[in-house]
Amino acid sequence: MEVRLLRHFLATIAYRANKVIHEVPLEYPDLRIGEGVRSPKEILSHISFVLTCAHSVFHHYDELKEFEVGSWELEVKRFYEIIGILDNALSHGLPQRDKIAEKLLQGPLSDAMTHVGQLSMLRRMANSPIQGENFFNANIIINID
Repeated sequence: MEVRLLRHFLATIAYRANKVIHEVPLEYPDLRIGEGVRSPKEILSHISFVLTCAHSVFHHYDELKEFEVGSWELEVKRFYEIIGILDNALSHGLPQRDKIAEKLLQGPLSDAMTHVGQLSMLRRMANSPIQGENFFNANIIINID
């Protein structure tokens, strides 16, 4: 049950992010709204890093550090790659660690969803809001490719 819910939450992150990262205005990826505030491109890169940190409970990384921010296209590709890698790892079950499902949900997965919300807000600020939707009825599909 825990794995299914975590995979559903991960698929929900992908679903919501998909709405915000496609068909963006040309200036959106580098939009700056204030000192010390990440651009959408930097936020998307950070989301991929956060999801890589989540994956680290399944796979040992010699070093975990923020990615060097690339082009918007690279960041979108990296996001979908890590979503797929993490979903695949989850599909094989959780490691035997104390409260790992709860820790994944309250930490990196919730952080990623928060940042997707930031991307959505920045889309509105860039005069390109996403279409509203009743997410309760959204067709969220597990097994992201």
